[in-house]
Amino acid sequence: MLYVRDVERSAAFYALHFGFSVHQSPADRITELIPPGGGTRLLLHKAGKAQKLGQAAVKLVFDIEDIPGFCETAKSHGLVFGSLHQADGYQFANAKDPDGNTLQVSSRAYRQIETI
Repeated sequence: MLYVRDVERSAAFYALHFGFSVHQSPADRITELIPPGGGTRLLLHKAGKAQKLGQAAVKLVFDIEDIPGFCETAKSHGLVFGSLHQADGYQFANAKDPDGNTLQVSSRAYRQIETI
């Protein structure tokens, strides 16, 4: 997930230069960029006014279908995730890597999306 100041500008940039298709739901704060032919999706989220951009604004998001099950297994191996969150048709949870970088597991990729 990339936190950006202007979501529309960033989405247009990635669509223009890299061929991503832009998917956005009115009920969702995240804009999803889907690459042509499959591959890694980029999620864009508007940065807060006080949020510092750059490496501190990058969150690694891993597609996991069973978030509660994954978090329980990870906990048994010493990786503790925060609260499980329910969003627009999917679940997610956050943790930190050994260097303090934020990471997330999300079932977002497994939900049904509507194309606009």
